Amino acid sequence: MSNNPYREDREALKELIIQYQHLKHGRSHPYLEEEAFERIIDYYDEKDDLQEAMEAADMGLEQFPYSASLMIKKADLLLATRKYKEALSLLETAELFDSTDLNLFILKTDAYLALDQPAKAAELLESALQLFDGEERLDLLFELADVYDDYEEFDKVFDCLQLILEEDPNNEEALYKICFWTDFTGRNEESIKLHQSIIEENPFSELAWFNLAAAFQGLKLYEKAIDAYQYAVAIDEKFDYAYRNMGDAYLRLRKYKEAIEVLEKVLELSRPEDVIYEAIGHCYHRMGKYAQARFNYKKAVHLNAGDSKLHYKIAVTYMLEEQWQAAAKQLENAMRMNRTIPEYNLAMGECMMNLGKFKDAIIYFGTAVKHKSKSVAGWEALLRCLINADMLEEAYEQCIAAFMATGEKPVFYYYATAILLELGRTKEALLKLEAGMEKSPKLLKKLLDLNPSVLQNNQVVDIVARYKKGKKI
Repeated sequence: MSNNPYREDREALKELIIQYQHLKHGRSHPYLEEEAFERIIDYYDEKDDLQEAMEAADMGLEQFPYSASLMIKKADLLLATRKYKEALSLLETAELFDSTDLNLFILKTDAYLALDQPAKAAELLESALQLFDGEERLDLLFELADVYDDYEEFDKVFDCLQLILEEDPNNEEALYKICFWTDFTGRNEESIKLHQSIIEENPFSELAWFNLAAAFQGLKLYEKAIDAYQYAVAIDEKFDYAYRNMGDAYLRLRKYKEAIEVLEKVLELSRPEDVIYEAIGHCYHRMGKYAQARFNYKKAVHLNAGDSKLHYKIAVTYMLEEQWQAAAKQLENAMRMNRTIPEYNLAMGECMMNLGKFKDAIIYFGTAVKHKSKSVAGWEALLRCLINADMLEEAYEQCIAAFMATGEKPVFYYYATAILLELGRTKEALLKLEAGMEKSPKLLKKLLDLNPSVLQNNQVVDIVARYKKGKKI
């Protein structure tokens, strides 16, 4: 007996092709069985010689005109050459001779989809489900799920995957796919019940634990999600996606130390990614460890130098340490990529103001409010800068503009009060203060931040005292 069955099979196929060529050219040859033609068609199909494969199919059908399997082979080739209607017609003929071939339904589905008839494809597969069981039924369910996806019946995609897992709880393809569709359709409760039942039967299915955790996470049940992810990584300690999602869950719970630990595990198990370094940087940032935050943000930048947001985040860590020059350098990098983003202009304005470069700061703050005119924070930053630069007339004009642009936010009554008091326009200042106290007395702290000595003014104190007692003028 041969020790190399693969070689024997290859030699047999080679001999078959020679016999077929003899038949094709009218030479003497042994009789070719139906199965031989199927192998010949497959051989040419795999070599991407569709014309030769089609000729073999036609010759086979000349000898075996009632062969459903050869008709199906030819229909497959017709689909590959975009002859969809011809393929569909041939498949309907094949169905008369053999309606139990799974490929018949798969190819008819492909034809209907190619002809932009997804409803017919779905109807065909739904009826075919009654005819098959076992692996063939599962194949049909996967095919039906793809049809529903094309048809944008997304809940039905979930239903198909659920049916597959009810029949085959360990089906990896379905376990992978249903995680995405659970998130997409929001059917987290059903996913939890499904995967809990799978885990009861197979407690060592790391994918089932992962999907269960993801469904908990979808419902914002982060503690339960973390518990399930921990089971997943206990079964498969190299399950990097479980560590990744667990890191996100810890972040949501503001457990930054734990998040860092699992995110660093992701870096050990998979290729470095900017988003992971960025997430670790965010954790250190929230913990007030700005140097370590910067270290990780910079690692993220090395992997994704074109992300302006990363340069901005590095700048913010410098700003929190009052390292204005270093922050400005990072913001320059960010603004080379995106000059008009209001947050970048606000931050740069803050740096320039703290470096005493008021003219530059005003330009940056002005750009911020130009691109985001309803932002109270942008207007406040511009007004503070103008006040610090002792440009009080300009500050008052901009204060009126801010009031109008933001829909008459009461905070600007207090800015107007501070500016008018500095300009010596006390009567107008007191009227603005009264208007502010009428609309929002809690914002009085804005005035005190701008001018702490304002409470030494008896007229101001009188107005504040009256409103504190609940009285109006």
